[in-house]
Amino acid sequence: MTDLTRPSPDQIARADQSLVRTVDGLPDADYAGGSLLPDWTRGHVIAHLTLNAEGLAGVLHGAHLGQPQAMYASPEGRDADIAELATADPATLRERFLASTTQFADALGAMHEDDWAGRFERTPGGPEFALVNVALMRVRELEIHHADLDAGYSPADWPEDFRLLLLESMTKRPYPAPFTVRPTDLDRSWHYGEGEGGPVVSGTSYELGWWLTGRGAGEGLTTDAGTLPEVESW
Repeated sequence: MTDLTRPSPDQIARADQSLVRTVDGLPDADYAGGSLLPDWTRGHVIAHLTLNAEGLAGVLHGAHLGQPQAMYASPEGRDADIAELATADPATLRERFLASTTQFADALGAMHEDDWAGRFERTPGGPEFALVNVALMRVRELEIHHADLDAGYSPADWPEDFRLLLLESMTKRPYPAPFTVRPTDLDRSWHYGEGEGGPVVSGTSYELGWWLTGRGAGEGLTTDAGTLPEVESW
């Protein structure tokens, strides 16, 4: 991932507060209900968000102390931890989720400017990411998976500052062929993929952002090529 501008602490706090309201108000029976992610219940999504916050908080804490730390112990361990936590009773899962948001916020708030230099591993020996992208990584998790919960919050509810950040950050991913997106509700466009040219895809910024993450079937979008370009799931 190429280094990008960090979201403001206020932007992360707003996303956190919105998601906390949804999770806190979710009836216990709904935790076992299906989310918008294949094979994942709402409990799986909340468990993932919890472990993501804990993992990124550990990364930041390690960077602050000058002791680099990977986000997860292993890919298998990460998946097993999500599966286990997803089956916890709703009260336990909710409590741990709420605690994880505080843990991440505290770790973020403790960072000094000099702490942001360097990189961290997702798992030992795995992909590396710039520390300065941790805030971006977290706010995308919050907003995108909030919509994945299918619990009353949708991409149409994404704030404009997040829609701008999402469309910009997704330009850093690889694509099979180049294309341009032109939101109908924002006064600019973004180009994706290597090389010039390619089709132009239009729609609202939230419809474009949802599609760029590999979700849905491009509902509400139009393209001058007749067929939408290929994108991978985020």
